[in-house]
Amino acid sequence: MKAIQVTAYGGPEVLALTDLATPEPGEGEVRVKLAYAGVNFIDVYTRMGLYARSHTYSNAPPFTLGREGVGTVDAVGPGADAWAVGERVAYCLAPDAYAEYACVPAWRLLRLPDGIGRKTAITLMLQGCTAHYLTHSLFPLEPGHSCLIHAASGGVGQLMVQLAKLRGAMVFATVGSAEKAELARALGADHVILYREQDFAEVVRGETLGLGVDVVYDSVGKATIAGSIECCARRGTVCNFGAASGAVTSVDPLALAEAGSIFFTRPHMADYMHDADEVHWRGGEMLEHAASGRLKVHVDHVLPLADAAEAHRMLESRTTAGKLLLALS
Repeated sequence: MKAIQVTAYGGPEVLALTDLATPEPGEGEVRVKLAYAGVNFIDVYTRMGLYARSHTYSNAPPFTLGREGVGTVDAVGPGADAWAVGERVAYCLAPDAYAEYACVPAWRLLRLPDGIGRKTAITLMLQGCTAHYLTHSLFPLEPGHSCLIHAASGGVGQLMVQLAKLRGAMVFATVGSAEKAELARALGADHVILYREQDFAEVVRGETLGLGVDVVYDSVGKATIAGSIECCARRGTVCNFGAASGAVTSVDPLALAEAGSIFFTRPHMADYMHDADEVHWRGGEMLEHAASGRLKVHVDHVLPLADAAEAHRMLESRTTAGKLLLALS
């Protein structure tokens, strides 16, 4: 089979199209013939070596990149008898998705309902379930809450804006262009901030009469974290869940106190999808929202597997607005 492997940590140029043996499913595994693999920032961080010492997302070159896929069941391993060859499935957080076939723990799989296309389904896996755990579990939004969502026109950001509005929250959104601002407004954002032209912390403080927002969802990292802390409400929460501008390497505990005794967290998605019940709850709700029309899903680009390096360059340039996919069949 064809696969994209990382032979050494580095830039997009380290992604190599490789011929590998088709894997055989082990105990409790299902082999999936993949139609698409999702391209996500976790792939960028893994490629760069930011997770080289991670026990949660363990890796060591050479390895096949990718943690999100959609396709059909191709073979069933021992102990995975609940699955049948030919079933349409999607998943996230299992490795080796930049490949024509991947062996996936059966408990991580979701069956696709009739009427849900493969591109929609995969968009609702890693990015969709990230948006779900952030808005439903890490800080469960409720009517009366306010939140700031950075990179609101990105794949996760678009879904977070919609989920936050479904839960009754007021949404502040940062974006990088006027075009992306229109997209965020169309998805329901109450206040849209052009971060290149406006001081987002100042805007948030002004619009909230100095109170700040209850929670800041920060996927940008180094360039925004100080402002995120500054515009968080007293005893609110700042969640750093990405590093699009560079990793946050330190936060002064006293700065958290001075900002209003706020809480700071840097979560791993795996801790919010730690068993089959949680996988099926989050993924199932996201698929249901899409099927009912409550969620809009936007796929920005679909590239062939061989162009994985270009997909990474596009994602890192922060010029995309929606989901990036690699086509495998």
